[in-house]
Amino acid sequence: MRRGRRLPDLQLSQEQRLTLQAWTRRRKTSQALSMRARIVLRASEGLTATAIAHETQACIQTVSKWWRRFEEQGLDGLLDEPRPGQPRKLSDARIEEVIVRTLESKPPASTHWSTRTMAQATGINQTAISRIWRAFSLAPHRAETFKLSKDPLFIDKVRDIVGLYMNPPERALVLCVDEKSQIQALDRTAPLLPMRPGQIERRTHDYARHGTTSLFAALNTKTGKVIGQNQQRHRSEEFRNFLDTIEKNVPEELDIHLIMDNYGTHKTKLIKDWLAKRPRFHVHFTPTSASWLNLVERWFALLTERQLRRGVHRSTKELKSAIEEFIAHHNRDPKPFIWHKTADQILDSVARFCIRINDSGHYFEPKSAIF
Repeated sequence: MRRGRRLPDLQLSQEQRLTLQAWTRRRKTSQALSMRARIVLRASEGLTATAIAHETQACIQTVSKWWRRFEEQGLDGLLDEPRPGQPRKLSDARIEEVIVRTLESKPPASTHWSTRTMAQATGINQTAISRIWRAFSLAPHRAETFKLSKDPLFIDKVRDIVGLYMNPPERALVLCVDEKSQIQALDRTAPLLPMRPGQIERRTHDYARHGTTSLFAALNTKTGKVIGQNQQRHRSEEFRNFLDTIEKNVPEELDIHLIMDNYGTHKTKLIKDWLAKRPRFHVHFTPTSASWLNLVERWFALLTERQLRRGVHRSTKELKSAIEEFIAHHNRDPKPFIWHKTADQILDSVARFCIRINDSGHYFEPKSAIF
């Protein structure tokens, strides 16, 4: 015996049944329309409103509403009614015209479109141009830079360095080494105007230079601690002195794996001879044009953001003191930078990027040939 509200009997034509079944199966059908189609189909099979509501997790009033709407208007009754408001003025063809112009052309004597120049060219108002660009994620005013490594040993070096980050060797220390050269001691030509409610900090755009220094740094990938040393210049002699500092700060029983870039001072005869006499030092070079693989670069960015960019230094002595103070403060409570991406994920990402560039008209070898 069936219990629950009985729906009026209604026979579906073969065409209506096939359409409703298609709506329930098609991936692009909205969830709301799919549920309405299921309600009608199940009701035509004799189920009560209560049973259908339980099956579709809808209330009984909703089930009755859409069955009644179908009974009165047929398939059209299940579709959403036009919403109130002003109808759309721009046709699909006009929108396509804006998109094609944005992607495939440039305005006269300019490198990129703006909302104003596009509005003048198409006769569409500036607000509509802005909405179209937002809808299709177009930003002609923005541009980013990129550089692909052409190192023939790119894959091997990526796997080597990422392996050190994610699976460091036992009884060894992994240090990311680099130098931040020509750090300028800058002083503003007028005193700073400090921040106050309703006003951000202000400074003059011009400045006075008071010399430079070069910072050599080695980041411990496990602990996050930094060994730093200021030098007047950044030649191989200064780099050797920094290696001496590293050697003094690392216990003799530990091997030392140095991750560093291909800068000329790292490969001179002086440095090679120094390393040859110390077998516990192992050098791992990053691929050319791939400084992002060296974690100490992230620490340099932290130093720049928190100390150098807005710092005021009236002499190189003040600048060196500020850098040393930053290093000491960092080492009191160091936080290591955690590397998450595997070598395969990095290589797959680079391969996808190369394919995208290849599709844009530039030649790069396909993924199968690269990796």
